[in-house]
Formats: sequence, C-alpha cells, structure tokens
Amino acid sequence: MEIRTLRYFLAVAREENMTRAAEYLHVTQPTLSKQIQSLEDELGKKLFIRHSFRIELTEEGMLLRKRAEDLVSMADKIAGEFSALDDITGGDVYFGLAESYQIRFLAREIRRFKEVCPGLRYHITSGDTEQVTEKLDRGLLDFAVLAEEPDTAKYNFLSFPDADVWGLIVPSNHPLAGKPAITADDLAGLPLFCSEQGWKKDIPRWCGEKMDKLRLEGSFRLSYNASLFVKEGLGFLLTLDRLIDTSERSGLTFRPLTPRLEENIYLVWKKYQLFTPIAGRLLDALRAAMA
Repeated sequence: MEIRTLRYFLAVAREENMTRAAEYLHVTQPTLSKQIQSLEDELGKKLFIRHSFRIELTEEGMLLRKRAEDLVSMADKIAGEFSALDDITGGDVYFGLAESYQIRFLAREIRRFKEVCPGLRYHITSGDTEQVTEKLDRGLLDFAVLAEEPDTAKYNFLSFPDADVWGLIVPSNHPLAGKPAITADDLAGLPLFCSEQGWKKDIPRWCGEKMDKLRLEGSFRLSYNASLFVKEGLGFLLTLDRLIDTSERSGLTFRPLTPRLEENIYLVWKKYQLFTPIAGRLLDALRAAMA
C-alpha cells in the first residue's frame, strides 16, 4: 500500500465522483479507477458503493479514510521535517491547543520568534485534552496545550504564567448576573452547558457531593458555540474566564464560581522527542519566555 494510492483514495472519497477526483489529481479516470480497484483487491474489501452520478464510502471505506488521513498527514510531516533539517530559520511546527485566554502568550511568542525566523510555518488545531494528546502521541503534533496536569511519565511540559478562572456565563438581565460570585446551590436544577472534560473532572472537584444537584443540558467543545445557546435562553455556561465576549453590548455576563476554581495550563511535548531545528529553537524561546 503506497502513500500515493492513499492520496488517490482520499481524493475520490472527498469528491464523491471519479471524474472530478481524476481532474483534481491530474490523472486519467481509467488510471484512477485502476488504482482504487487495486487497493480494494489488496484489502479484500469494497471501499465504495457506486451509484449513477456519485459514489459513497462503505463502512470499510470510512474506516480506511480515517487511517489514510493520519498516514498521509504523517508522511507530509516527515517530508517536511527532513526538508527542514538543514534550515534552522524555517520549517513547520504543529500545535494542538485547548481553549484558554493564555493562548495569547503563545501567539505573542510566535510573533516575536517569526521576527527572527520568518520562515516558520505554524499549524494550529484545537480540541480538548483527549483529542490533542491522541494526535501528539501519534506524532501528528509537536506540542500540545492542555487544561489539566500532564502525565509526567509521558510528557515534558512548561507551565503558562497565569491560571484560568472558572465561572458562569449568564444573560446580563438574569438575577444571577447581579451576584458577585456563583455557588453550587445557585446552580441547582438549572440547565447547564459545559465541556465534557470540565463536567467530568473540574466541576465535581469544585462542588463535591452537590454534583448530583446539577443538571447538564448539553456539552460543547467550543465555548463560543455554547454562548450562543445562552443568548437564546436555553441555559447557562460553565466555562473559563475571558473566552467569551462579555462586554456591555454582548448581553452576557461572567460571574466567578465560589469557592474559587482555577485551571492551570501547560505546554507539553513527548519525552525523548527529536525536534526539527526550527521546533527546537522555538521551544528554547518559549522556555525563556515562560521561565
């Protein structure tokens, strides 16, 4: 199984049409059809269901698409790393980021670093701890920013300088907006939005035995999306401070939880990881900035 064949497969899966995929790949349709047929023969599974005007993935094809995307991404990353070995002023660096206002520190240092090394190309993906550590472990990322204490048996890390504060996003005209801080009793029975990670790990350590009085209305990976539901009066959002616009015109207010609940943020990378020159230099700059 060749990487080129997987690229062909992914193009057909994306276009859902053999002719359009062939045009995109700059190959003839018979050549592309032969490659897909060879791939199906090699795997012993049908990857596509052919219809009159389109084709769609089988269940086996959907499984292969996920694996092929990872393999092609890894191949591109390896090629980029080797091409950058002799270039200490440029190259690609891959980050997976949790949501935090402290990402501004990372953005600031990348801006400063690019003034010295303008050839830096950085790639950002966002997600919770499970999502970004999975990609980090598979070698698809160089660094991850986590909103929980890292596993020191697997990762090295740097701590961001501040701590994020948990609180509640409420409509500005709601009675809770007038309280200086929010208690667990205030939230009892209310429809709440929260990330799955926060609901399972952070909120229980804040409210303890009162957790069974809280009701999760819905979970969101992105706080901005959840804030739109708050604006529509569907519930209240438990999230970190400074992720949501709470200016006067927004119609939303942030109120901290009491007792105070904080979240530390960490930049992590795999132990014994070998970096490209540009990634190593960027890490040195981040170490100096966060010291």
